[in-house]
Amino acid sequence: MNNLLLREKLITFLKEDLEKGDYSTQFLTNKKISGHFVAKQDGVICGQQVPQVAYNLLGQAQYEPLVADGTVIKKGMQIGKVTGDAAVILSAERVVLNLIQRMSGIATMTHMAIQTLNDATIRITDTRKTAPGLRMFDKYAVKIGGGVNHRFGLTGGAMLKDNHLALMGGVKKALTTLQSVQGPLTPIEVEVESLAELQEAIAVKPTTIMFDNQLPATIKEWSELVPDEIVTEASGGITMANLASYRGCGVDYLSMGCLTNDVTPVDISFLVQGVYKSGVIN
Repeated sequence: MNNLLLREKLITFLKEDLEKGDYSTQFLTNKKISGHFVAKQDGVICGQQVPQVAYNLLGQAQYEPLVADGTVIKKGMQIGKVTGDAAVILSAERVVLNLIQRMSGIATMTHMAIQTLNDATIRITDTRKTAPGLRMFDKYAVKIGGGVNHRFGLTGGAMLKDNHLALMGGVKKALTTLQSVQGPLTPIEVEVESLAELQEAIAVKPTTIMFDNQLPATIKEWSELVPDEIVTEASGGITMANLASYRGCGVDYLSMGCLTNDVTPVDISFLVQGVYKSGVIN
């Protein structure tokens, strides 16, 4: 992750939580503590860069990751240790946990998706269906889980979808118009929903052709028509429940919005040294 952007984001998140200070830690000035972050379920850890940046913004505390991002963790594992000012650690606790839990949830789902698809010829990619303000975190988590990132924003490449095509006169006209004004290094992707649209797209040769909301059998047929120099992607309605049916469908990428818009956070707790909770003494 970009450390400067991470710092800017954490400033915003901490301000939201500390608008008028932390009433709960006002009597903990200069008290030193240690504690551990503990996994309460299995998953893939992500976000180990977050705690130290957050602590640095508030005061003195030192975070030590005990496992690296991308590690498959088990319930009960200690994933990190922190020592420092109690007020700093406790005031940052919720922001840090929220981010690590969400990022680990995305990394875990991405890891599961790759295992479910079980096709080394197809890469799993994300979409722009991310929580506003959290795109950097969400997309980083997809990479940590083994996936790849689609464009980060609207300037990361041109993507012509159904609304664009309707307003620009169809696939061929939209592509030729865009190619005439964009530089040769700007990626151009077009969405197709019929064989006729596919044939138009192939004739104009965009960077990528996306098969939108098509069955795996149709995707396989269409993939065989596309020249090797054009990247292929399938998107729309691809979920963990039906992902295995896309195995061997022939595209280069499967994009899954559910990786970042249907997130189940990994349950992680922070416990101060000596605290007894749920049968565990930290």
